[in-house]
Amino acid sequence: MKISTSQLISDLKDIIQGQIQYVEMLLQKSDGELNFRMTGESWSALECIKHLNLYGDFYIPEIGTRIRSSKTSPSTTFSPGWLGDYFAKSMLPKEKLNTMKTFKAMNPIHSKLDKEVLNEFIRQQQQLLSLLDKAKSINLEKTKTSISISKFVKLKLGDTLRFIIYHQIRHIEQVKKVLKSV
Repeated sequence: MKISTSQLISDLKDIIQGQIQYVEMLLQKSDGELNFRMTGESWSALECIKHLNLYGDFYIPEIGTRIRSSKTSPSTTFSPGWLGDYFAKSMLPKEKLNTMKTFKAMNPIHSKLDKEVLNEFIRQQQQLLSLLDKAKSINLEKTKTSISISKFVKLKLGDTLRFIIYHQIRHIEQVKKVLKSV
């Protein structure tokens, strides 16, 4: 799969802008709705968003550092790496949302949360939009990022961006499912 770099960045920005709009709408929900969980061990809407914020706490600084230090010239196309493509695609929700184990440090279950979690998500998404604009001036294949589970594994920046944003799609869908059950 080869994709135009400008199209990839544009598509990712569109997804983020839609997610910002959705989460802004969540600010109108009650704390009770946002903290509702379908079972004792499932996540509430706020826990889903907090989980994304925890990943953002790692990836946003990592991406920013890699973009600032990159000496590469932009390329007109992006080709995913096999591992990065696998990780990114595995995050996309399926017809029946497949559950995945999360790392303990990224699991917010039973946290006491309020709407500040939503505001933090919106701030992080605005930072991500800014980073996507900056990413236009570098090569998304040659610039590599560490991943949250291992500093030794590096992915192409384009794959990292896809992974993060597809991961967000997955959990926004989870939020929608939880809120339908309230």
